[in-house]
Amino acid sequence: MKIFYGWRLVGAACAIQFLLAALLSQCFGLYIAVLSDEMGWSKTTLAGAAALQSVESAIIAPLLGWLMDRLGPQSIIRVGIVMFSAGLALLSQVSSVSTFYASAVLLAIGASFAGYFPLSVAIVHWFEKYRARALSIMSLGLALGGLVVPAMAWSMQHWGWRSTAAVSAGVAFVLGLPLAGFIRRRPGDYGEHIDGLAPVPTPAGVSAVPSQASRGSEFTARQALKTRAFWMLALGHALALVVVTAVNVHAITHMKEGLGYSVATAGWVIMLMTLAQLAGVLLGAGIGDRFEKRKVAALCMLSHALGLLFLAYATHMIELIVFGVFHGLAWGLRGPFMQAIRADYFGRTAIGVILGMSGAIIAVGQVAGPMIAGLLADLTGNYRLGFTVLALMAAMGSMAFMLAIKPLSEPAAARA
Repeated sequence: MKIFYGWRLVGAACAIQFLLAALLSQCFGLYIAVLSDEMGWSKTTLAGAAALQSVESAIIAPLLGWLMDRLGPQSIIRVGIVMFSAGLALLSQVSSVSTFYASAVLLAIGASFAGYFPLSVAIVHWFEKYRARALSIMSLGLALGGLVVPAMAWSMQHWGWRSTAAVSAGVAFVLGLPLAGFIRRRPGDYGEHIDGLAPVPTPAGVSAVPSQASRGSEFTARQALKTRAFWMLALGHALALVVVTAVNVHAITHMKEGLGYSVATAGWVIMLMTLAQLAGVLLGAGIGDRFEKRKVAALCMLSHALGLLFLAYATHMIELIVFGVFHGLAWGLRGPFMQAIRADYFGRTAIGVILGMSGAIIAVGQVAGPMIAGLLADLTGNYRLGFTVLALMAAMGSMAFMLAIKPLSEPAAARA
């Protein structure tokens, strides 16, 4: 029995996500913690690197979306792998803030070109009926990458963070480039059909032109910008990443400096969070195509908020476990829905540009989360106030998703 190539593409995308997560995004907090000790830099300075990455994403996201719609994903992802590897190599040589920031820029561009956005666009073009399931499976890579955090912490303790970064650069390059070769543009270019399902033959005497209802909505980027759904989805997604990026950057430092745990112990908490994230991804793969995604996302935002409050005010390991479960489950369940719901609402024709414009807005949340937490920690001496503020912002994100009602099935310009 022939396996639909789209699922092979999903497997490769999952593996690329795993590489990016295991080697950097899930363990970035480890680098922050060890650099804080070794270099003596402030939390605001260290958070600035994460903010710089997000600013870069905001600048190139619309361009990347345009390139994706016109050139396809494979070559772009290959360029991203090379730049990501170069960023890790430079990180291993960091001796000043300027070098650290330069490595952050290279890593950000590499992750943008090879990461979640281009991989999602590729999958959207290959799936419709099983879109949420495919995107959830891809996101398993992000979740599984978190399971490597304790190993990365061990490596840094025994071999040093510089050696860990240098070896990571080589691993990303050697494994990432072959995986990029599996990412293809559209199923029709390779004799395949969307979802691997051949179209139903049209009976004689019946028009072969599908109705608007059957083919769904195909919005241009300009038409999408005129809908409330576009802005509410972008706002909700931005507020979600306020929490996610703040946790990725500061959670390990908070557990180490504020709660008195070792980096290794904090790494195990992150691994628990990752297991919960993995459970959320698997749950999303099962229910994503059967429930209204915006309502599920709204519930996830409340779970993000509660999880962050447990982290902020933890006095015992049990609170950290609750944090890991609430935050990880919400992240894993909500994450894949973000691109699936936009494709459901706006179609595939201009999805790259639409996701790119959304990415420019979402990046504000990526910048704000680590910076707010870092600034308030420097001012107050701990992360409690900063995490509390971010938890309230996450709760506001729940309202944004509830207001993100699907736009009219026919774009306004088509009716005029």
